[in-house]
Amino acid sequence: MKFNFGLLPRIVVAIVLGVLIGLVAPENLVRVFATFTSIFGNFLNFVVPLIILGFIAPGIAKLGKGSGKLLGVATGIAYASTITAGVLAFFVATTVLPNFMKQGSLSNLEDPEHALASSFIALEMTPVFGVMAALILAFLLGIGMASTGSKTMASFFDEFQAIIEKTISYIIIPLLPFHIFGIFANMAYGGAVFEILSLFGIVFIMIIVLHWTMLMLQYSAAGALKGRNPFSILKTMMPAYFTALGTQSSAATIPVTLRQARKSGANERVTDFTVPLFATIHLSGSTITLVSCAIGVVLLTGGAPSFGSFFPFILMLGVTMIAAPGVPGGAVMAAIGLLQSMLGFDETMVALMIALYLAQDSFGTAANVTGDGALAHIVDRFTNGRKV
Repeated sequence: MKFNFGLLPRIVVAIVLGVLIGLVAPENLVRVFATFTSIFGNFLNFVVPLIILGFIAPGIAKLGKGSGKLLGVATGIAYASTITAGVLAFFVATTVLPNFMKQGSLSNLEDPEHALASSFIALEMTPVFGVMAALILAFLLGIGMASTGSKTMASFFDEFQAIIEKTISYIIIPLLPFHIFGIFANMAYGGAVFEILSLFGIVFIMIIVLHWTMLMLQYSAAGALKGRNPFSILKTMMPAYFTALGTQSSAATIPVTLRQARKSGANERVTDFTVPLFATIHLSGSTITLVSCAIGVVLLTGGAPSFGSFFPFILMLGVTMIAAPGVPGGAVMAAIGLLQSMLGFDETMVALMIALYLAQDSFGTAANVTGDGALAHIVDRFTNGRKV
């Protein structure tokens, strides 16, 4: 019997080896790993807008004239999930953290990225257009093809999608474990990440528990609507979770999320449409992380977080971070303006927030993409109940 060493075990091995080797490897060797991850990361950034256009546009077109309504349903479900996650994080964090965290200053911590080994070369691969431009263009062309019944453009996008799928299957998926290995080796070499995790251990543990609580809620809802075992669906989505741990990017994990969502039994037309969409607009895990970290920072600096100040912040996060998933750590960068304008964060608090967030950004991203699978099933259930 032939043993199939699948994507999930390869990713786990890559993470373990990356951490172990990164702890003992000399700088020049880690820089070799960093060079590969830099080049591959730039390639992913180049391909991501094409993936979004290649999957969402024909996905909307194939769903027919009802695609506009389906788009509204999918967007509403994703936004509701994100806001629910933020509210859950607020109430849990304000209940738990004051019992463990005392007022103090940790502003002397440096951004963990400063400690990482640099790439030998910088190879720019500027995307043809940005993530938001790809999303808007995909909506415009997809709805246009659906409403006009265009066969020529539909045929073009079918072939374009086939090309993108070949790129995913023969380039991105095989190289992802090496990319993840390099990222974890560099993080282990830098060391600052582990220092921050030890200082914010209770915040980190609470965030992971919240992520999994949210995933349980999402998959319980999906399982109830589809009449299926939620744990069976969640198990199928686990390769996407572990891939996101390494890539730290929802958009870069789209190929794996898409493949696993199809395997989990969701309608293929629906997954082709919703997975790239949710990778851009569904950020429940990142929202939990940002809200929890922000409350931790407020408490550490002697503040008193209130729901009145945090709820508008949570509502705006769901909109502001739409373009963030394409870049590792992009969510906290997109949120800086909100932290300053809505929560009154100064430069020290922002620096502390960035350090804390980057130390465990990958777990928030993993919760985002894994939740996408549950939301795809929920949208699939509504699609089956409507004539499209």
